[in-house]
Amino acid sequence: MSAVNALLAGLTENWHVWFVSAVLVVAAVIDGWKLKVPNWITFPMVISGWIYSTAMFGWPGLGWSLLGTAVGLALLLPAYAIGGMGAGDVKLLAGVGAWVWGTTTFYAFCLSAIFGGLIAVAMVVSRKQWRRHRSQFWGILSEILILRDPNQLSAIAAERKGSMMLLPYGIPIAIGTIVYFIWTGMLL
Repeated sequence: MSAVNALLAGLTENWHVWFVSAVLVVAAVIDGWKLKVPNWITFPMVISGWIYSTAMFGWPGLGWSLLGTAVGLALLLPAYAIGGMGAGDVKLLAGVGAWVWGTTTFYAFCLSAIFGGLIAVAMVVSRKQWRRHRSQFWGILSEILILRDPNQLSAIAAERKGSMMLLPYGIPIAIGTIVYFIWTGMLL
């Protein structure tokens, strides 16, 4: 019975981490299905994170929550600016930051990037399109290094979008963040 009590105590103490995990799972399912993370998930997630942090920790909590939101935005905005990611994915990570603040968001992002890379490679290999995507990768990298203009890069990415294999990035965000929560004991 003590294991059940410990689990219940952990759930009570870390309910906000369980809440974020549940929202991430819902967002990942929708993103996998529709290739979009809707605003009805992301905006309430961000705002409720600010409210939670303020209610629990006062003005300093709001400051840490706003900083976490900024970290989430800053980590994915460059990819969004050049057309490599949807706005919903960016707002989803900002929502994570609003709830669990900057440091946790940064490490969750790092794991999300690893899982995103692994999923992307698995998608390419499973469809036997390694050669085609390898050349697209080098072309995109060259454009980024040569052009350096987010507007031009975004326009080129929009033209190329129909021929690209799209990765619903809400899935790696969910996996990476939840794995980080488990790894650090935040879900216990």
